[in-house]
Amino acid sequence: MADLHSNFLGIHSPNPFWLASAPPTDKEYNVERAFQAGWGGVVWKTLGLDPHVVNVCGPRYSTLRGADRRILGLNNIELITDRSLETNLEEIARIKQRWPDRAVVVSIMVPCEEEAWKWILPQVEATGADGIELNFGCPHGMSERGMGAAVGQVPEYIEMVTRWCKQYCRLPVIVKLTPNITDIRYPARAAKAGGADAVSLINTINSVMGVDLDQMLMTPHTGNQGSHGGYCGPAVKPIALNMVAEISRDAPTRGLPISGIGGISTWRDAAEFIALGCGTVQVCTAVMVHGFQIVRDMISGLENYMDEKGFRTLEDFRGMALGSVTDWRYLNLNHVEKAVIDQTSCIKCGRCHLVCEDTSHQAISTSLMGERHFAVREEDCVGCNLCASVCPVENCISLRHLQPGEVDKRTGIVVSDQYANWTTHPNNPMATTA
Repeated sequence: MADLHSNFLGIHSPNPFWLASAPPTDKEYNVERAFQAGWGGVVWKTLGLDPHVVNVCGPRYSTLRGADRRILGLNNIELITDRSLETNLEEIARIKQRWPDRAVVVSIMVPCEEEAWKWILPQVEATGADGIELNFGCPHGMSERGMGAAVGQVPEYIEMVTRWCKQYCRLPVIVKLTPNITDIRYPARAAKAGGADAVSLINTINSVMGVDLDQMLMTPHTGNQGSHGGYCGPAVKPIALNMVAEISRDAPTRGLPISGIGGISTWRDAAEFIALGCGTVQVCTAVMVHGFQIVRDMISGLENYMDEKGFRTLEDFRGMALGSVTDWRYLNLNHVEKAVIDQTSCIKCGRCHLVCEDTSHQAISTSLMGERHFAVREEDCVGCNLCASVCPVENCISLRHLQPGEVDKRTGIVVSDQYANWTTHPNNPMATTA
């Protein structure tokens, strides 16, 4: 049977499912219930210096919903813990004593001053916590004070603070990165240069959730005013996966341990992050929507998947999909595919034809012998996958790979078995070979 045990930086947990630093990990009561439900670890909600921060006493959250009311994204303007440092430290110590087999990592955010970090780190270490996470990602409120994303957007600051933490703390140091940056590789490289043991990503994305068109006020708002917040949830997962992959395959950071965050709601989401190199995954939004018990489905689902595939441990498939990620210029331009519609499962809704006709390559016919019938004309199809992407019936539309020797009816060219990419293509004025 699959063994979900995780050893991340020497931090052991019975499974890779950790709660991210957020409201669900704000206090002893929450974390106790989370561990009882089965979570493998937590990253305690970010600690700061006293006097503690003050959160708004009004709407802190807003959601983006699909047509079925399912929550696709969540926006928040909540700040770091608004409880005293002393209270948090006492609770962390008690939790770790009661749950020695679970991972307890403490998120920290203090001013970008060496003395501040030097002062707080020994106190956190004294709790018995397993590691620390440097919050360089918070995009609202704290960034206005020169912390959070204000640090995470400056690689030099990341490296500097990370060095301080490695100097004044014996615990593993995880650097949490902001996605609100042009190229995620640079802050990751800076974290590694500063001695970070790992990085975690992504933190939330700058966002305004909407506008109340009757009152002409942004939503949510407190006292007729609002602020941009941090966006998270299922909708940010593709962004997170891309950034994880970029760090995993970047030469300067290849092999740097990663804790994946961003839209993880199911065991399948978690498995995708692990397949791209993550050692653990952190969850927030799914818990805020469904509660702590959701981890049971995540655990059983991942176990069943691993048993089905023959993976005994997480390491058996961690990073396995990374080799499939490359730059566009290296994609094989001799590879040709065509869409195929399975007539036995087609419900004749016509969505494939609509999108292809209006926005793609006009490659789908609508009738056969006077009857409603949707079929792909290979002489016009470029294999773009748009029709399959919008089809409401799973696996009704697939792509067929043309074999070497077949003729592409669209171009009249015989499909080659030779690999060729843009770096060598004759249409590329900078091609390395003609």
